[in-house]
Amino acid sequence: MRRAGVLLHPTALPGVPVCGSFGAEAHRWLDLLADHGIKAWQLLPLAPPDALGSPYSSPSSFALNAWLLDPELLVAEGLLEPADLRELPQGGDPGRLDLVRADQRAEQLGGALLRRYPHWEPVQRERFASWRDQQRAWLVDHCRFWVLRRRFHAQPWWQWPQALACRQRSALRAFDAEAHQPLLQEALVQWQLQEQWQLLLDHARQRGIQVIGDVPFYVAHDSADVWSHRPLFSAAADGSLSQQSGVPPDYFSATGQLWGTPVYRWPLHRLTRFRWWIRRLQRQLSLVDLLRLDHFRALESAWCVPGGDRTAERGSWRPSPGASLLRRLSRRYRGQQLPLIAEDLGVITPAVEALRDRYGLPGMKILQFAFDGDPSNPYLPANYRGHNWCVYTGTHDNATCIGWWQQLSDEQRHQVEQLLGPVQAPGWQLLELALASEADWAVVPLQDLLHLGDEARFNTPGTCAGNWQWRLSCSVDQISGPLKGFGELAQRHQR
Repeated sequence: MRRAGVLLHPTALPGVPVCGSFGAEAHRWLDLLADHGIKAWQLLPLAPPDALGSPYSSPSSFALNAWLLDPELLVAEGLLEPADLRELPQGGDPGRLDLVRADQRAEQLGGALLRRYPHWEPVQRERFASWRDQQRAWLVDHCRFWVLRRRFHAQPWWQWPQALACRQRSALRAFDAEAHQPLLQEALVQWQLQEQWQLLLDHARQRGIQVIGDVPFYVAHDSADVWSHRPLFSAAADGSLSQQSGVPPDYFSATGQLWGTPVYRWPLHRLTRFRWWIRRLQRQLSLVDLLRLDHFRALESAWCVPGGDRTAERGSWRPSPGASLLRRLSRRYRGQQLPLIAEDLGVITPAVEALRDRYGLPGMKILQFAFDGDPSNPYLPANYRGHNWCVYTGTHDNATCIGWWQQLSDEQRHQVEQLLGPVQAPGWQLLELALASEADWAVVPLQDLLHLGDEARFNTPGTCAGNWQWRLSCSVDQISGPLKGFGELAQRHQR
């Protein structure tokens, strides 16, 4: 049976000033999806974003984004008092996320949790202590990194005092003792984020909705992961990279794409039986039902560029032990289907397809990529047979369908209309094409359901300003009509 889903990141939810949260509007969102027969909610990574708001370049692969902490739930749990919320920053434009105020709001909520902590009921303190101990494999270094980052005014870890940058044990012990209170604050924030998210995840499961998460392939250079596990990455103690990530030159870029993150030292990952990778994936899979693995092709081989280069031209393909990693992960599922989706977009080799198919992972199809006049285009629905696919009208990196349609040439529009007929609502018409296909999943960004233009685009790759900030400016109840229409359309195409 096909599942229909909507792509919407929690930061874009309404109801709370500055940024969406895990609170009441998120729970109401789930109810609306379930009420209209929509069976999946797809997210972007839930990790803390970088300075530009991107969750794909996070300072932590294991932590949750403190912007999403809901203050009303903290009051309802007796962890804060209503008075603690009165001084929180308020938002300006309800349709845009405010990055600066979101940071301020998260910091003030964390400070309020710390102040109230001594007055909590013993049972609450015990629950926190138990969770903190269970998560210490990642939590200790995440909290250290976050507090140090704040202390040194967001300087990257390799510019910190050498003893801390190199993680000398005596320096870390002294820091732990001296920074006990801010470390406690960060741990409290992460605990409550997970508590609130778990309530939301439980609600989704009760309503029959699968939650689809997302995990980047690489981790940020300036991250708790690289700082605390540096030998696993191509980073030296001074922060320099011997190799960096990217993709080779192609039709779209004569110099390729240089991403600038460390690449993996796979021999050391093998020696540790992929312990860091397994912990990372298991952590993410504990938060969702299904996980999209971004840049899946790098599990077979990755484009590695010399660390000092400024373009990706001089890179080379290096093999990756993805088969060994997935085999080890699959043992933990005792023969069950791995709950992963392979982001296999772009130029994919037979070896990458073989790795994906060996583990029965769904691949991705994007309908906006289907119309180049080539009848063998792999994104055309007629060519989906023989595999389980997730088909999307577009993703967070694409223009909205209206923006896409407006940018097409007359010739390209003609190609689209040969398949769709006269185009009046491109998002809905592509969605119906997705639902009529052989794909097992059909997922649509909320912006396309709402017939929005590129003013609602979530991200434009290669640009630095204005991304990741779109929010739904009305309550979720006010979009019940389009969700109902989607559910009815999905039901008509059910097989």
